[in-house]
Order: sequence, then C-alpha cells, then structure tokens
Amino acid sequence: MAVEKVDFSLKETSPNIGGDRVSGGEKLTSSFDLVEKMEFLFVRIVRARDLPLKAVNGIIDPYVEIKIGNYNATTKYLEKKPDFEWNQVFAFGQDRLQATTMEITVRDKELIIGDNMIGKITVALHEVPPCLPPDSPLASQWYKLEDKNGFTLRKGELMLAMWYSTQADRVFPDAWHSDSAIVSGESLLNTRSKAYLSPRLWYLRVNVIKARDLVPGSKDRNPQVYVKAVVGDVILRTRVSPDKNVNPKWNEDLMFVVAEPFFDPLIVTVEDRLENNTVRCLGKCVIRLSNVEQRLLPLPADPLWYNLEDIVFEDGMEKEVNFFSKLNMCVSLDGGYHVFDESVHIGSDYRPTAKMLWTAMIGVLELGIINASGLQPMKLRDGRETTDAYCVAKYGPKWVKTRTVVDSFDPKWNEQYSWDVFDPYTMLTIGVFDDCHLHGGDAVGDGKDPSLGKVRIRLSTLATNKIYTYSYPLLVLQPNGAKKMGELQLAIRFTCSSYLSLFLVYTMNPLLPQMHHIYPLSIYQLDILRKQAVRILCWSLSRTEPPLRQEVVEYMLDGGSPMWSLRKAKANFQRVLATFKCFSDARQWFDEIRKWNNSAATVLVLAIYCIIVLKPDLILPTVTLYSIQVMILQWRKRPRRPTHIDVNLSIAGSVTADELDEEFDTFPSSRQFDVLRMRYDRLRSIAGRVVTVISDIATQVERFHSLLNWRDPRITVMFLVCCLVGSFVLYFLISLKVFLIFGGFYVMRPPFLGKDVLNAPQNFFSRLPTKADYML
Repeated sequence: MAVEKVDFSLKETSPNIGGDRVSGGEKLTSSFDLVEKMEFLFVRIVRARDLPLKAVNGIIDPYVEIKIGNYNATTKYLEKKPDFEWNQVFAFGQDRLQATTMEITVRDKELIIGDNMIGKITVALHEVPPCLPPDSPLASQWYKLEDKNGFTLRKGELMLAMWYSTQADRVFPDAWHSDSAIVSGESLLNTRSKAYLSPRLWYLRVNVIKARDLVPGSKDRNPQVYVKAVVGDVILRTRVSPDKNVNPKWNEDLMFVVAEPFFDPLIVTVEDRLENNTVRCLGKCVIRLSNVEQRLLPLPADPLWYNLEDIVFEDGMEKEVNFFSKLNMCVSLDGGYHVFDESVHIGSDYRPTAKMLWTAMIGVLELGIINASGLQPMKLRDGRETTDAYCVAKYGPKWVKTRTVVDSFDPKWNEQYSWDVFDPYTMLTIGVFDDCHLHGGDAVGDGKDPSLGKVRIRLSTLATNKIYTYSYPLLVLQPNGAKKMGELQLAIRFTCSSYLSLFLVYTMNPLLPQMHHIYPLSIYQLDILRKQAVRILCWSLSRTEPPLRQEVVEYMLDGGSPMWSLRKAKANFQRVLATFKCFSDARQWFDEIRKWNNSAATVLVLAIYCIIVLKPDLILPTVTLYSIQVMILQWRKRPRRPTHIDVNLSIAGSVTADELDEEFDTFPSSRQFDVLRMRYDRLRSIAGRVVTVISDIATQVERFHSLLNWRDPRITVMFLVCCLVGSFVLYFLISLKVFLIFGGFYVMRPPFLGKDVLNAPQNFFSRLPTKADYML
C-alpha cells in the first residue's frame, strides 16, 4: 500500500476579508479588514430589581439562564447579596443558531429544594436590532418578567441589552462565547483572548573590585575569599581571590537580568572557603535595586564602598557588631543594552532597555489570525478525540492570545492585532496550542499545553502596504519524524509610515544598541543572561489572568538549551555548501573560458580584461553594472511568498530514527550503554573528518608563512631572487599594465599552445614546508 505524501508547502489563499474576497496585493484600510466577518448575537445581563421572594427563609440567590436552541448559558449566582447585579455579556455565533426565539429565565439557586424559576423573558430573534462598530454600545433597558404561562408578574424586572454585531465589538474579548459552551467556572477565563506585555528587563552589572579589613575566623591560615551575589533565585560567584590576605582583590563582573518593578534586592556576601569544604560568611550587604544607578551612556559607573554587616550569634542571640568591613563595587543597571529573551537571529525587538534611547517608529505590523484546518486530535474527552486550540503571537514586548475554540479540528478565530515596528529585521512568531486546563478533559502527559506547531515570518521579506494571505503548515518534530499537525491561515500586512525613516534604519542605525559594540558581551554571557530572561518572563506571564503558561512561553522563545543534533549539523553543512556554491560555479566557468570551450566567450572575456587593465577606472562601474544586470535577471525569480519552515532544508523528512532519538535524548543521557557507545563512535568519526579538514586549512596557511621564515632556505632564497627580479622588471623594463595583459593571455592561452599541466607557481607552492611534521 502506497504511503500518502504529506504536503508541507505554503499555500496562497483568498479569504473573504474586509467584506470582499481578497487576493494578495490589494490594500484595505478599515479596521478588522484582515479577518473574515463573524456575526454574533450579544446579550448583556446587567441587573435585576424587585424580585419576588420565593424561598422559605425570605432570601434568594438568583442567577440568569439564557437558552437559544441547544445553547444554554448561565450567569454566576448571587449568594445572599442585597443587590442583584451581574453585568455579564454572552456572545452566540449567528451561523450556529437553530432557533427563532430566545428565552431568558431568572432562577433561584436552592441547593436543597432545587432550582425555582422566578420569571422569564421571551424574545424573538428577528426583533433584535443590529449595532455595528463604530456605533456606541446599545443602552440597556428594563424588561418585565413573566411567569410560565406568559403572564406579566406584578413584581420583578431584569435590565438587559441585546444586539447583533461582529467580533469588532468592544465587548467581544470579555464575553462568554458559544464555541466554549461546555466550559464553566474558573476555566472560562482561560478561553478568553487577551493581550500581554512583557516586563521591562534590565542588565544588572555588579563589578566586584576589592575588599578591605576582612575579619577571617582564624589568623593561622590564608583566607580563600570570594564574593557571592544573589538576586531572586539566581546565584553568581566570583573566583577565589589570588590575594590570600584580609584585603583581597577581584575586579570581576557579575551580570544579572532583573525586571521592573524591582521586588528582589541584591544580596552580596563575602565568604571564606575552609579546608573541609565549609564556608564562613565574612560579611553581607543588601542593596535595593530601586536605589541603583541607571547607566544609559557608555560611561563607567562610579565605584562605591559598601559596609559588610557581620552577624555574630552568642547564646542563640544576635550580637551587634560595631566594626564593619568594606567592599568596593560598581553596581549599575545598564539601560543601553538590549536584553535578549530570544535568539539573536530570530529576535523580534532590538531596542535598548532605556526608552530615552529608542528610535522613531517606522511602521505598523498587522496580523489577522483567520482559522486553522485539519488539526490533529490531542486528547480524549468522554471517550472521543478532541482538540481545544488557541493561538499565541509574539512581536517585541507584546504578546497576544486568541480565545480558545473548544472541541474543533477546524477552529475559526478571525481576530486581528497590530504592533508598532521599529526595525524591519525582526521576526513575528505565531504558535498554536491545545488547552489542557479546561473542565471535562483528560490532560495530555503532565497537564501542560502541547504545541501544534509555530510559524515565523521575517518582516524584511514582506513588501510594504501589501496583504499576504497564506495557509501555513504547522510542523512539529517528533521522535518518529516531522509531523504535520494542520494548517494555519493568516493575513499579514506591513505598513510603512515613512520611507525616509526606513532608509535610515537600514543605513545609519546599527542593529544592536551602542553598548553592545563599546562594551560587548561574550556569547557565553549572552546565553546565560538569555536563560535568566526567559525564566523571568515565564514567571511574570504565568501570573496574569488568564495565564500564559511556562511551556507556552518557552516554546515561543525557544527557551531550551542547544544540544548536539546530527540532523542540524547536516542541515547547516548543506547551508555552508550552498553558500560557497557560487565560488565553485565561478571556478567552473573560468575553466571553461580558459579551455576555449566557447571561443566567442573567451575572446569577449579577454577583450573586457584588456579594457579593465588599460582603464582601471572602469573596474567599479563594471562591477556595479554587472550587479545591476544580475538583479534585473533575478527579478522574475524573486521570492513572492513570506518565509516559512522548509522541511527539506531542515532535513526533517530524511532523518533516521536513531538520529531523532539522539536529538530527543535528555541531558545527561538516559539511553543504554551500547547505544551511547555507538553514537560516541559515530561522533568520533565525524569529528575526525572535521579535524582533517581543519588540518588541511592550517597546512595551506602555514605554507604562505614559510615563504619568509627560512624553514627551507632554498625556497626562501628562490622567492627572494624572484622578488628582486620581479621588482626590477616591473620598475625598469615593463609597466604593470603590460605585465597583467601578458599574464592574462598566458593563463587563457589556447590549448594548442600549451598543455594543461601544473605551472611553476603551483609546483613551487606544493613544496613549501609546514608544521604538520611537528605533530605528534
């Protein structure tokens, strides 16, 4: 049986957005013009008054029930409250309504007797008025309650409002939705769409310089002193000072990532490492981050002396210490850096922390999340497979989360969001997740929201003021290979407000802030600090309501540690080969010209070469004109689609099962010894070939060095003589232009004038000595 081939390609779509069917290239200007129009029936239940008391004790706990066909929604019930106010909004999808009337019932929540109906209101749906944005919200009004037989009650009124509108209505994000009807209680908050802002992150630099007048526990030994700094749950230590005395020096930087508002203080302790691996605290100081200097310019912070408090206990009581040791430090909040929470190459923002250093906005990015199709089942509910999908998009410090569409493999969101753009070389990331924190579902695994794939789009690949409507494949790499989890339909538009500002960003503004160039951080430091930033964002966004959970934030930011992957090594090697392919193609073309395979082309190249040698001023114009010609020829082949994940480039379709198992292995490894030995031998074989290539490169470079170092005196003498003869000939006999012309004709001479063998320079270079003879 033939295996069905999975389509991982990007597909252009023509959704019905902005009221008309749009194909890429048309420009729309109205709000919510990047999503399809969805009509809803909105019902706002405000409050009730003069309700008849039917309970035995004279107290009622009312709630409101709305029933339209098969849909049944209820408000929260008010337990023993004097005022009956709910102020809740319900949204019913108009395309799913299967009734002509709506029944709104006020009931009394009695746990012993049962639910008693207080009164009801029956409304014909065709009498509900429309109220479309940008109109003001429809005013609520009082309705008389009726009994079961339809007679008006003498007491009891309910204030409510009903209208037809779209997802552009201002009450839509906080409303109860009919597509999440099976969700109730506190889980209902998880289904709503929200926007989030990441906290502002700072780099905290602690430059530990020296200490003075430390008091070690024993004077009979040389103290081994180091400094420990703690911010929150992050602990960093300096090296042990080489000065084994009471006035040690370090001059070492400790870097932290902290977020506003600054809750955790900086705690610095000076500790002495004893012989039995124990530690004695020689002093401690606590610094509030709100009092720390914020450094915006690339100027060093002022060093300050801090008192070290020594805590001494006698008979279980703290004893006041009058003598304080001193610690000299430079502590600053460096606002001139950009704090990386994403990888440098896929960042969505490169602005510094300090707002005073921000550049002007250059445009607006608009995203319409339309729908998804063909999603894979992710869990079981009531014995059947289902998926509760929602989307998360991140660009810069702003995160957005769509509402959760419950129990659907083809969810429709039709939600539109926008971001301010400050640099086009940034990345928009959209991820799709399954909500495993709703009532009635058996969570997959350990209860985390699993991902169904993500899409990355670089803004610099988008044309300005153009709408891109595409269906993106959702790909997830699993232990059994790459799997397509469905497709996500998006509409994207990048609008540029000033082309002059865009030109200045490309030419005048560096990608990273100035501090990254004046006081650069190492790759190791950036990696450690990025992990701290991801951890802070996970903690901060998980405390929101509804929360963005840790697994979602880590997946969107690629927060995992980079591990060895043979698949990625092969893919990156293929990228390197593709990059250098132009040089091999140029060499092949030159060989064909030199061998006179096409006589007309060779004569033309010789003519151009002579003109360039005789008129060197034409070199740059020739190069620029040739570049223009190449760009004109490539115009018809230009990429017209946004960027997306390429399965072939990632070698995700041809990877073996063992290579995938190695990539998904834990660290440290949890595999058996035989498997580890096989992988280790394979890695040794690959590393051996890499070492051979590195050795060949070093050999060729050393041959150039050996021309002048007299390692082979005969070669150095011959090279010396050649240099003397060449300088005499070029200066006294012939000009450089004549020499270059004759040299070019000699290299490209016809085959009948000479054999194609190695020439004298190649023979000379191949005999140059190297240091390979010294290797053990």
